[in-house]
Amino acid sequence: MTVIDIPGSKSVTARALFLAAAAEGTTTLLRPLRSDDTEGFAEGLKALGYAVRQEPGAWHIEGRPAGPGVAEADVYCRDGATTARFLPALAAAGHGTFRFDASPQMRRRPLGPLTTALRELGVELAHGEREGHHPLTVTGRGIKGGALRLDAGQSSQYLTALLMLGPLTADGLAITVTDLVSEPYVEITLAMMRAFGAEIAREDGPEGRTYTVAPTGYQATTYAIEPDASTSSYFFAAAALTPGAEVTVPGLGTGALQGDLGFVDVLRRMGAEVTVAEDRTTVRNTGPLRGLTVNMRDISDTMPTLAAIAPFADGPVRIEDVANTRVKECDRLDACADNLRALGVTVDTGPDWIEIRPGTPAGPVEIATHGDHRIVMSFAVAALRTPGVTFDDPGCVRKTFPDFHTVFEAFARGL
Repeated sequence: MTVIDIPGSKSVTARALFLAAAAEGTTTLLRPLRSDDTEGFAEGLKALGYAVRQEPGAWHIEGRPAGPGVAEADVYCRDGATTARFLPALAAAGHGTFRFDASPQMRRRPLGPLTTALRELGVELAHGEREGHHPLTVTGRGIKGGALRLDAGQSSQYLTALLMLGPLTADGLAITVTDLVSEPYVEITLAMMRAFGAEIAREDGPEGRTYTVAPTGYQATTYAIEPDASTSSYFFAAAALTPGAEVTVPGLGTGALQGDLGFVDVLRRMGAEVTVAEDRTTVRNTGPLRGLTVNMRDISDTMPTLAAIAPFADGPVRIEDVANTRVKECDRLDACADNLRALGVTVDTGPDWIEIRPGTPAGPVEIATHGDHRIVMSFAVAALRTPGVTFDDPGCVRKTFPDFHTVFEAFARGL
């Protein structure tokens, strides 16, 4: 059995940075993820006037409940969607003029539902070029709060940004959500907000689900970041795919916040043996993988992981309800389909689904990554059974796991 330590969760680290910055007092984050995305978030906080001290294994953030510590700032969000969506909401609660921009990749990704909601709350903001996209200027004068409606069918991050903003408003927020994708990520947000002292109520009604957030502010704490469940999916998939292999990831178990741990349930349905204990999860190969049809709306970041191992199943693998993967770092549905076809695999796609037929992927093939870390890490799993796979941009894994290639290569040698 191989035991592997996975770096901290990107999603949890980003939320923790926001909450720590907004809290009264100094927060210590234990085992935060160090990657391009999270470093970009931390640099964004520093640009906004927050004190962030980074040590190996621990980051210390001095909170500012009143908002940014400067009256004017330029923030570059790099490729980070959490940075690009969360920090404008944080800045809006303060006072000053704050300009946000991002990489060309992030500029292409939508921002409109969030900025529309902020405008409904009275926030003055302007898009610098294309409406609903970065660059963005936010003029913060504090936020009174109130009620609003939100379509979070493209990304749950819009809802997360507004939920985290709620305790910083004068009167609180009532957010009615008409559509929602990746709901487990919202559950992460709610659990973490409560850990920092927030009060949130949830009620389902005829108009949709309403989240009511009280204007409590936040209190600093010491917060441990759990391993990244999305990153773990590549190692779990590799074990499920490899005859006789078994892998255990400590720190991810029955109490894990991240919904993407649900990927192991997909592997279980395909025939792998899965054990989820209180403090760890183990996946063991039991033979050939089975084909299946699966709805991955709530764990769509792991869709490329499943797509990459799908050709090795004994029947078709059909992944449904993943339209939102078309507006990630790239169009992941088409990227997976095109790369699998380049490997000689038969693939069909629709607006929100992909179906992959059994086959024997064959190289040599250079995988077109589109600068997307998840395409690289997913097809690294397929490469375990496919000689001659290379990547046109292997370094884009720095977004979430800079040492991925070194760690994965050592892991593969042990399988």
